[in-house]
Amino acid sequence: MRFQDAARDARAVVYAGIQADPLVAQAAELLTTATLGQRILARAVMNGETTDPGAWRIMFPRLFDAASADDRQRAVSEAILSAALAVADRGEQVRSQVRGALVEELTARLLARRAGAAVVRRERRILFDGVRAEIHPYDVTVERESAPEAYDCKWGARGINADVLYQLDDARTHASDEDGRLVVGLVVFDAARSCQVRLDAQTAPHEATWLVSLDELDALAERPA
Repeated sequence: MRFQDAARDARAVVYAGIQADPLVAQAAELLTTATLGQRILARAVMNGETTDPGAWRIMFPRLFDAASADDRQRAVSEAILSAALAVADRGEQVRSQVRGALVEELTARLLARRAGAAVVRRERRILFDGVRAEIHPYDVTVERESAPEAYDCKWGARGINADVLYQLDDARTHASDEDGRLVVGLVVFDAARSCQVRLDAQTAPHEATWLVSLDELDALAERPA
């Protein structure tokens, strides 16, 4: 088993520009140490239902009310709200791309806290002897010889489909065929219940795939699957 950079085709070039958007890094930095409530706020705002900050402060009073949060937490919540509104203010197509890049960046940052930034890579393919390589790369990988990991990242539960589940499970199986072990995971910036309902409807193999929902993101930084 070995890792390889994804091909620099037109899609990769365009998406690299999205990934390099300073807003992606700004939002990911804030969300890396955010509370669950703050992450739920970010998801709700980035879905673009309203760009009125006052409305969001009313809907999430515990994050902004002086009686419920200290000065530091209110300041962080305000910064998250501001960044999320900036994402929501993008056009429909760009907003979708930015949100996807954000989940990948957040995943990479959380994994780096556990494994170290030097072994966390983006947009990488995994090659196995005698097996045709997948066209689409994995969003985030942890490339340690003794404990490699591969993750696909999705904004919402709707992104959980047969293609991604087969790709992850196939990689795990091929690694096992080579007497190795590859942890595979699906990181979804959506509620655990929504993810599980979607996953339960899938017939593709997923029993050995680690599902990391919005509620459990900190597990990426704390332990391998």
